[in-house]
Amino acid sequence: MKSTISAKGQITVPVEIRDKLGLAPGTVVRFDLREDGVLLRKGGSGAHPVDQVFGRLRLTKPVDVLLDEMRGPRPVAPRARRTRTTKR
Repeated sequence: MKSTISAKGQITVPVEIRDKLGLAPGTVVRFDLREDGVLLRKGGSGAHPVDQVFGRLRLTKPVDVLLDEMRGPRPVAPRARRTRTTKR
């Protein structure tokens, strides 16, 4: 089976391959470079590892406090000067 790359760099995956692999619109695919060409693979291995543990960490202190303890206190931003207005 063949497909042609469009001017935008897009390819059309033949319907037989889409059906066999269950490729629907929005499905993530990977391109693995090989010595003899490119291998197209369906998606990744599920969710990103960070997404799998997001929200599970229970902290005893707020994040800003923990970062200040690790890095030291944050520098204080200088205050903006006020200009005086004179009445005439």
